[in-house]
Amino acid sequence: MPKILLVEDDPNFGSVLKDYLQLHDYEVRLCTNGQRGLSAFKEEAFDLCILDVMMPEMDGFTLAGLIRKLNQHIPLFFLTARSLKQDVVQGFELGADDYITKPFDSDVLLLKIKALLQRVQQQQPLQEEMQVGQFYFHASLRELRKQDEVIRLSPKEAELLQLLASNLNKVVSRSEALQRIWKDDNYFTGRSMDVYVTKLRKYLAADPQVEILNLHGNGFRLVVAT
Repeated sequence: MPKILLVEDDPNFGSVLKDYLQLHDYEVRLCTNGQRGLSAFKEEAFDLCILDVMMPEMDGFTLAGLIRKLNQHIPLFFLTARSLKQDVVQGFELGADDYITKPFDSDVLLLKIKALLQRVQQQQPLQEEMQVGQFYFHASLRELRKQDEVIRLSPKEAELLQLLASNLNKVVSRSEALQRIWKDDNYFTGRSMDVYVTKLRKYLAADPQVEILNLHGNGFRLVVAT
């Protein structure tokens, strides 16, 4: 399931919205202030952020600015009662993908989330050739080279390694990998992906500095130790 960070200081509204999104197949982490939201974003991988603006400890605009410094591309919505023009302008200047004022139509929110996640997955370019530790990887040729040794990858192995290597040392969520490569996110495709991750780990084991980490409940991260 795509994972959403929801930062909302109204516990009743936050709980209702969290439950509603979960009923529509989204995993949601609810934080009740901006500081907790920032900590959660640093700890976990998310596919989208929904932020209130007026919050204690850290307002939504400040939080959005810090999130953008950590990740320039993650989809971000403001969902707030502040509807003044200057607030809306500030929200978009901070890099928000949408600014939704309360009260709002929950069905419209769902459609906006779905459309944005699909667009982001389709637009993100992946690298074609890259160095991964002692390995040289060519995605189109599906070749993983280490000196004179060449490993021929299957199409799915190559796609998955390309996604991980293009996001080297960054977390790739399970939902992003499944939607991009398998075009579906369910139990069976998830188990299939785990098999391919195991295969890639065996190939990469020739370089002890390279590792695919499994972040439970979040996704995977291809790291090269320095």
